[in-house]
Amino acid sequence: MEDTSSKAQEAPATFITLEEQEPRGCSSSRELILERARAACSCSPRCLGSSLRRLLPVLEWLPRYSPRTQLLGDVVSGLLVGIVAIPQSISYSLLANQDPIYGIYTNFFCNIIYAATATSRHASVGSFGVLCLMVGQSVTRHLQLAGYGDSGAALGDNSSSPRNGTEACDRSCYAITVALSLSFLVGLYQVLLGLLQMGFVAVYLSEPLLGGFVTGSSLTIITSQMKYLLGLKIPRHEGVGSFILTWVDLFRHIHSTNICDLLTSLVALAIIVPVKELNERYKERMKAPFPIELLVVIVATVVSHYFNFEQRYQAAVCGDIPTGFRKPTVPDSSLFPSLALDALPIAVIGFAMTVSLAEIFGKKHGYAVSANQEMIAIGMCNLIPSFFYCFASSAALTKTLLKESTGSQTQVSGLVTSLVLLLVLLWISPLFYSLQTSILGVVTIVNLRGGLSKFRDTPRMWQLSKLDTVVWWATMLCSTLVTTEIGLLVGVCFSLLCIIFRTQRPRATLLGKVSNREIYEDQATYKQLSSIANIKIFRFECSLYYVNKDYFRAVLYQKTGVNPVLLATSHPGPGATTDTGSSRSSGDGFGCLKQARRRAETPPARPPCRDMHTLILDCGAMQFIDTAGLSVLKETHHDYLGVGVQVLLANCNPSIRRQLREGGWAGQAGTGGQLPFHSIHDAVQFAERCHRGDSRDAQAALPEPGDVNLQVSL
Repeated sequence: MEDTSSKAQEAPATFITLEEQEPRGCSSSRELILERARAACSCSPRCLGSSLRRLLPVLEWLPRYSPRTQLLGDVVSGLLVGIVAIPQSISYSLLANQDPIYGIYTNFFCNIIYAATATSRHASVGSFGVLCLMVGQSVTRHLQLAGYGDSGAALGDNSSSPRNGTEACDRSCYAITVALSLSFLVGLYQVLLGLLQMGFVAVYLSEPLLGGFVTGSSLTIITSQMKYLLGLKIPRHEGVGSFILTWVDLFRHIHSTNICDLLTSLVALAIIVPVKELNERYKERMKAPFPIELLVVIVATVVSHYFNFEQRYQAAVCGDIPTGFRKPTVPDSSLFPSLALDALPIAVIGFAMTVSLAEIFGKKHGYAVSANQEMIAIGMCNLIPSFFYCFASSAALTKTLLKESTGSQTQVSGLVTSLVLLLVLLWISPLFYSLQTSILGVVTIVNLRGGLSKFRDTPRMWQLSKLDTVVWWATMLCSTLVTTEIGLLVGVCFSLLCIIFRTQRPRATLLGKVSNREIYEDQATYKQLSSIANIKIFRFECSLYYVNKDYFRAVLYQKTGVNPVLLATSHPGPGATTDTGSSRSSGDGFGCLKQARRRAETPPARPPCRDMHTLILDCGAMQFIDTAGLSVLKETHHDYLGVGVQVLLANCNPSIRRQLREGGWAGQAGTGGQLPFHSIHDAVQFAERCHRGDSRDAQAALPEPGDVNLQVSL
């Protein structure tokens, strides 16, 4: 290896001064606010047209629609999704504690509105299992408060039609009234957040959090559907411990199982599950998946009708499903105070699922998706349909995957899906009178296979990130054993705590030099790295702030093997004081600066530290430092200066460099600090020149501390 010190001595140091640019934009925050207000309030035909196209993206892509190349794929995809949506609409109505007709209403209106307002071309909206579960929990709680008993569903209870005002309202009417008010609040939250450009909140719902939440909710949904598969009439439990209480009731009433419902459920499971697995395995070879769910629903309805399962075996059936549309209604505002808190997690989950699916397929097919517009779109899908007997909805994973895999190119496929549901609403829905609710429970459970399959991914997740796995399990267990809302809250809080934990104890290493290169890497990771005599290079792989400031100091002492506080106490120099506590009494670090000035005036006769003369802090991984972090840096510089070790900073970004300058790291008398070096190699060369006795020349060559300079060795 060549002698780097001799090369450094021969090569002169040239300093390049970079001047900071003037801040762009308005000179004051007041002028900035006024300018944006004028831009927002200005009205012209061009601005109006642009705003309308942003609010209704259909006006942007529909004029460019190509029927020759896009229509066939959209029609085929829309038909297949509509066929799948028929049994799902009815079964998810059961989950939301509503009559089947309301699930069909929800999917019909949502597809039309989303096609006009969304930026995604492939997301399919409608009833979603997790949201239906949360809606059903809120509806059941309000039904119990209103004195409607503990019946598990509103199916078949149509003794009177829904009506508002002072007229009597039966159980089914009150259930949909609660759902309408809840959907209105959910849509209102989502639209307001979208208008306020709050789409970034989705980043706080990490993939492990959403995965654990969906899996936990899937277990809760399966538990709630077991009574339909067994034909049991047990109360629907809500709140903490509902999962365990439901299973206790299932085993307690197992002797009352309806054999007809049980056999029908087993036969349906034995048929649907294998065919769904074959559809998944051979999806690349098949132009479209086989609609086994719809076929089973049709066959089961026919068999139940002709063998009269309802009368002969007391099997539970859907009952009368009306046709046509009902007169629009207004959500009950008196329910808003009690539903305001329930609507918040539903709004967040609905938005997160919609944006996640939209961005996944947007990246896959190479087009941009606006998170804020997607929030407005799904908000409109909840706000407007709340006047037409619809409950809360979002993008659904199963239907979105089916829509994308069958050739959908635009949201015209969503309009085709609405046409299929329109046929059901106008003519076909009464034919489902004899459909057993056990079949609907089977359809719901089978569509949750994706959420349950996440259990198989946890070992791999544990290998990649243990903290992410802990977040997944914590969210899943709380969503299952406590409540879905608390599970979501626990997941968010736990994710934030994991982020804090990662930054509280980050990785910290000593660096060594790569042979014959101006590159420095981790000595604990790479072999054949050479150490530099009497110089320690320390890298802290995180921002330095109040959470990790104590850990920074502790790990620095550990890695360098030098504790300057203890060393200065055991080897005090002339003029030095041992009252180190007084120098730290001031939070801003000015006490240590005064002591550093005294030590600089009367330096110790012999430096207590003989193993190291320079400590270089690599700040390349630091994004920011706060006042506590700046104080720690000052104290570190002061403590090491007291034992004859100079502290240099390297690889600081412009914002940290500005904080250091304004915070007094360089430019104030008595600090003895230098401006940060542009690279570690520059700091090493400077330290070697100082140690060889060229400190006067090196200090004279340094630029004025008031400027922002990048020291580059040429």
